[in-house]
Amino acid sequence: MQSFFMELLFPAKCGFCGKLNTEFLCKKCEIKIQKENSNAEIRVADNTFFKYHLYSYLYQGTIRKKMIDFKFNDQPELANTFVKLLLNNKKICGFLKNYDIIIPVPMHQKKETQRGYNQSALIAKKLASKLNIDYAQDILYKHKQTLIQSKLNRTLRKTNPKGAYNIKNMQKIKEKKIILFDDIYTTGSTVTECSKILKQAKPKEIAVFTIAKD
Repeated sequence: MQSFFMELLFPAKCGFCGKLNTEFLCKKCEIKIQKENSNAEIRVADNTFFKYHLYSYLYQGTIRKKMIDFKFNDQPELANTFVKLLLNNKKICGFLKNYDIIIPVPMHQKKETQRGYNQSALIAKKLASKLNIDYAQDILYKHKQTLIQSKLNRTLRKTNPKGAYNIKNMQKIKEKKIILFDDIYTTGSTVTECSKILKQAKPKEIAVFTIAKD
């Protein structure tokens, strides 16, 4: 009964045009996004701590606008639309299925409380369920508040995340293949710092997956 009333109050709709849609993404908007911004890539990363970087879009146009709404304008329901978009790329999803665990880049608890949700965690959890991959939010955590990355220049972004993350329950990821999920890849400093910490647990491999690349 509670679920029924929730559906009445918050009906499923396309995150781009707002029309009712049980898939959270209408065909018209899906085609529009693919024409405007189809840049999915799986690349070997030039990075000491993670092996691959996968992303589905460039951080521009409609994707950029909706990601800003998702993060900063209190629209957590957009997680459903972004998950649908990411699942539409069969090549990337097939690649991800070779991994054991998906871990979201964490937020500091104070910041997450202020926002009400961690956007990366919302998507990572849904992706894990759809791809039948374990989801773990109890391994990587952020113990130090940092400045907001999007408000910094590229030079400051590279140093801002240093020393901000830590690890627990290390035994859960030893010899496992890990997907580290974040929303945007700009300088790569955040995922590099997180991967560096995860490496302490001696995982078999780390791949970084982001919605977009700036």
